[in-house]
Amino acid sequence: MPHAIETETLMFREAAQAADAVASQFARNAGTVAALAERLRRDPPSFVVTCARGSSDHAATFAKYLFETRLGLVTASASPSVGSVYAARQHLRGALYLLISQSGRSPDLLRNAEAARAGGAYVVAFVNAGDSPLAALAHCVLPLHAGAERSVAATKSYLCSLAALLQLVAHWSGDDALRDALPGLPPALSAAWRKDWAPLVEGLVDARNLFVLGRGMGLGAAQEMALKLKETCGLHAEAYSAAEVRHGPMAIVGRGFPLLCLAQPDETEAGMREVAGEFRLRGARVWLAAEDGDLPLAAAPHPACAPLLAVQSFYRAANALALRRGYDPDVPPHLRKVTETL
Repeated sequence: MPHAIETETLMFREAAQAADAVASQFARNAGTVAALAERLRRDPPSFVVTCARGSSDHAATFAKYLFETRLGLVTASASPSVGSVYAARQHLRGALYLLISQSGRSPDLLRNAEAARAGGAYVVAFVNAGDSPLAALAHCVLPLHAGAERSVAATKSYLCSLAALLQLVAHWSGDDALRDALPGLPPALSAAWRKDWAPLVEGLVDARNLFVLGRGMGLGAAQEMALKLKETCGLHAEAYSAAEVRHGPMAIVGRGFPLLCLAQPDETEAGMREVAGEFRLRGARVWLAAEDGDLPLAAAPHPACAPLLAVQSFYRAANALALRRGYDPDVPPHLRKVTETL
């Protein structure tokens, strides 16, 4: 699929490193994950809270479905402004509080880490910078081990966030099928990188807007894809649940309207295929990402691994689409690598 220039961007080179980064992470974090999983089994949290922004918040969406389906633990997303702007006291005794960040330096996340500790939570940081202020505030740190990432568009660090969550849940839950699937994830990511999503690139060169649909475990992947289309391609994309899109947004979907639909290989797949078919009957331009779909997906070693593979294939297509639309995916307008929000 790629022209020579497509391989020259930082985004391309860094995203291509994801498989090796995940394999390294699994090996380097094995002891820390085992110890944390044992602690959580010994003293189970009452509930889980996530706190993150941007791509990391999309990883938190994945975490919600992972914790709730594999562990039965209610998982809520904390609004960073509650702690950083309103300075409201949080009652978090008995909670597991997860902060996900690439840099570990955003002031709002640091203030929420402090507030979570003060509120009685056990704080775990998933962070790429192991020597960051966020890491210093956490009770436990799970380094992402993604390596240096210079493109403003996060790619391998996002996938490493999801992989770290998978490794923790696999060991904590005692789910043998998920744990046994983890060694197969890096080669599956390599296969996903080779998948041809050229039809999506060609179809969106002149597009002005787009819906990206996911559901369940795949919703965070849809959110991540929509964000990347905005920041790297200048394309207004919105992510919706395949169920939520029926509650109003579908009213604007008519002939020619573009939709990217992610078929997660689990209990949500049939519903996604139904929605995709319904929109096709309206004349919408639909791309279904599935093993047998318009956009091929690599075979997942476990359904919970599938969102990582979809995103990896998408990253290569997004890089190509950005260049076709005249954008530099490494330097999106008005953005910086470290966003210091309050």
